[in-house]
Amino acid sequence: MYSSLATACVPATFSSLSLFGGEILSIEATLVSNYSASVPSAYRYTAPSVQLTNATFCNVTVAYTHPGQGDNIYVESWLPADSWNERFLAVGGGGWVAGRFFLSYAGMQGALADGYATITTDAGLGAAMDPSSWGQISPGNVNLYNLQNLATVSLNDEAIIGKQLIKSYYGKGPLYSYWNGCSQGGRQGMLIAQRYPDAYDGIAASAPAFYWTELISGTTWPQQVLRTLDQYPYNCEADAIITSAVTACDELDQVKDGIISKPDECLARFDPFKMVGTPINCTQTNSTVRISHAAAVLVNETWHGPRTVDGAKLWHGLNPGADITGDFSTSYEPGLGATNCTGTTCVGVSNTLSLWTQLFVSKNPNLDVLNLTHEEWDSLFLSSSQQYKSMVGSADPDLRAFHKKGGKLLSFHGVQDNIIPPGGSQQYYKAVAAISPDVHDFFRLFEVPGLGHCFGGRSQQPSGLFAQLRLWVENGTAPETTPVNVTDATGSQVTGSRVLCPYPQQQQLVKGCTDTSSAKCWTCTKRH
Repeated sequence: MYSSLATACVPATFSSLSLFGGEILSIEATLVSNYSASVPSAYRYTAPSVQLTNATFCNVTVAYTHPGQGDNIYVESWLPADSWNERFLAVGGGGWVAGRFFLSYAGMQGALADGYATITTDAGLGAAMDPSSWGQISPGNVNLYNLQNLATVSLNDEAIIGKQLIKSYYGKGPLYSYWNGCSQGGRQGMLIAQRYPDAYDGIAASAPAFYWTELISGTTWPQQVLRTLDQYPYNCEADAIITSAVTACDELDQVKDGIISKPDECLARFDPFKMVGTPINCTQTNSTVRISHAAAVLVNETWHGPRTVDGAKLWHGLNPGADITGDFSTSYEPGLGATNCTGTTCVGVSNTLSLWTQLFVSKNPNLDVLNLTHEEWDSLFLSSSQQYKSMVGSADPDLRAFHKKGGKLLSFHGVQDNIIPPGGSQQYYKAVAAISPDVHDFFRLFEVPGLGHCFGGRSQQPSGLFAQLRLWVENGTAPETTPVNVTDATGSQVTGSRVLCPYPQQQQLVKGCTDTSSAKCWTCTKRH
């Protein structure tokens, strides 16, 4: 079998490839041998670390276009030449990227190590890490085809192409097809379940960036708070308030571990304004500073979320314990509430998420998003949904077609996610349940106390979740809990094991149990 598959790794093997509405431009097939990689669990989200050793696979890269749209999309598939497990696993992107970047390739390496045929797509956006190069076709005019490819179309194309490549190479299609992604990859997975219920049997869609039009607009809220105040505290001030909140709320779950597992109770218990005037050692200034009122406002508003100038709530806030100033050991972007200080002068800081407001909503790439009035900010927030919700919102709660096809959907969300508020995942689950009271039969959401955005923080990801998804799809065994490890402050030393619970349940220490580092001391209980 190996010899015949190695020989079959030529473009002619895939000559029957077709795509309705698309035109195949080129097919490249290259046999790759002796391929090895170490893949950390952090980049696999729902699966453990794995070592890929001396793999041989057929790398098939397909270029295609949608005639008349001027796009040029690449999908890249890795087909094992030996030890194929007869399954297909597509991996998602991250940030502004649909795929074909380092996180996608790490996911593909892990998939290959486990025997899957795997695939990724660039959605026609090339190697761009943000939309500066592709968001507009001319000044003031959004490239709607590019946005549509990122949002929806390329995802179904990828599934169709991938299954055809597999059938051409192996002489049969996959027994089961899966999706795995986080953040943008989570949004992609959710969108697939909503619009393309035939694409995959099982979907792992974690920390999803759905409700895109509210979410991405809402990420600029902390900076808008600072602009409205016209005061810019040192990052150390906000950090000190958050550290104090962790101390005050840590043991709400009866365990002292540096993790806030009950953020709603913490919001009711901890008042950031009581920290105003407290002296702290500030690493930015190498001196003692006192926490300002502006820092307390920033933290409080970030926790409670965006609101209109009249006080109406627009979107969810980040939870207490989330890093809002930016830990560059776990993120290449500044935190949503970060400031940049030179001496005693501090200014606001934007990141690539603000390009949404500039390129797509206002259509003005020169818009100064750090210098808007609250009224202007409100108007742009509303305009975001008015213009694009149907295209990229990705939060349609009607999953009945996906359920009818037998699909299973698993998601996790870090309680201390520092970019995407977990409240969005809760809102979506409730919306699905309102339409499908049997939601628990096909969709389960696991909240992860201590986890940041996709990875990082005082908790690791639930790395057994993908195996549980496969068992649910193929054997009907639904995950009642999923295990997770918690770590020390450095994130490198495992200090205990716990179980995560499907929402709306939450983890609870077993009464009278003393070995809190053991998963046996944790159970699931109804949320109060």
